Amino acid sequence: MSPVIACVVPCYNEEAAIGKVVRDLRASLPEAVIYVYDNASTDNTLAEALKAGAIVRQEPRKGKGNVIRRAFADVEADALLIIDGDDTYDATRAREMVDLLFEGPYDQVVGARREITDTAYRAGHAVGNKMLTGAVRSLFGNDVSDMLSGYRVFSRRYIKSFPALSREFETETEMTVHALSLRLPTAELEVDFKDRPAGSVSKLRTYRDGWRILKLILGLARRQRPSLFHSVIAGLLALVSLTLGVPVIAEFVESGTVPRFPTAILAASIMIIAVLVLLVGYILESFMHMRQEQSRLAHLMYPAPSFGADFVPEALPEATVSGSDVRTA
Repeated sequence: MSPVIACVVPCYNEEAAIGKVVRDLRASLPEAVIYVYDNASTDNTLAEALKAGAIVRQEPRKGKGNVIRRAFADVEADALLIIDGDDTYDATRAREMVDLLFEGPYDQVVGARREITDTAYRAGHAVGNKMLTGAVRSLFGNDVSDMLSGYRVFSRRYIKSFPALSREFETETEMTVHALSLRLPTAELEVDFKDRPAGSVSKLRTYRDGWRILKLILGLARRQRPSLFHSVIAGLLALVSLTLGVPVIAEFVESGTVPRFPTAILAASIMIIAVLVLLVGYILESFMHMRQEQSRLAHLMYPAPSFGADFVPEALPEATVSGSDVRTA
């Protein structure tokens, strides 16, 4: 039995590009079911998607994260591909990405962007992507080079263990951290990344969305690495306590008196708070391990992605792979 493959295309006001994206996906993956999730568009996106042969579903709550949350709940597939509807990614590589997922087997294949035009990234976006990806690599693991790519393929067991809590463009960060925290097998495949077609406008707001992504990274660090997060806070509090308390102790050693009694009380109180913050971090670390165990068990309820008995893949691409099975691109 051949595997079930689905493509999900989130889009908002992409009438200039959505038809080509659907046609390219159909040419690359003729057996796939293609869903276009219209996110309250005000142009002819819906009509163009229907004309190209996609199944159109609507998500009225604005934000890419809301679309992904809805699609992951509604669509049942052994391999689910997501790609932005703006025709900036090379949709003709969809077959290679899906085949690579099954070959691994991997739980996630990321289309790492390779800029083929000088203006594919808006001003500051490439630098911002590197900075945010670097922060995630430092906190959660090095197995990612393009954290914000919107071109990915997921296994069924990834989808069923992914909480999908984000509302907007920070959803890719949540996807990446989910895979890193559970150490899910992931591969990256370089794909071309180009300018939007004429008439298509980016919906990404550089500073607002960048700030939302940074806030999510900090929030995930607090939840996924509570001992580290609380240790940093406890260390800062301890430093303040020592700054206030050391002169008081020095005066007591010299004179045998404590002339600055309020400062001594304040320093001692801050140090007690620092110790409590550290203890809370270690307690939360235990809860975090229990949550990871539950997510892992939910992940293991589903089998690994497989081609199926009657399916013969084409020649498979080489890719950069995270984990123990590593190959060079």
